[in-house]
Amino acid sequence: MKEFIQATNLANEFYTEEKCYITELSNSSDDANISIARARVASGITTCWHCLIATVEYYYILSGVGIMELGDLPAQSVNVGDIVRIPPMCKQRITNTGAEDLVFLAICSPRFTSDIYIDIEEN
Repeated sequence: MKEFIQATNLANEFYTEEKCYITELSNSSDDANISIARARVASGITTCWHCLIATVEYYYILSGVGIMELGDLPAQSVNVGDIVRIPPMCKQRITNTGAEDLVFLAICSPRFTSDIYIDIEEN
């Protein structure tokens, strides 16, 4: 691994089937220990129920407000500055309850790859 400084390019944002927008900030096989993404959930949207295999995920709320549903915990409000720790295989989803976008960092260890994502959306 080599040192680097990288500018964020929000034009690289993409929409996911999970119902949120993602900008990969740092996700490389050169650093398999961690990935960092910027997630954006539009007002009134609830992401799909999902979990991650063998990966701990942290949310750090940058802007907006929402309700986090996590494992067996009761649903809880999340606000700017809050941190959510999500163990491997823990079901999760988040709802934007505000009028503006809910934006947070999603930090995964080890790094996120699409093969660790499990959609567990309840119908």
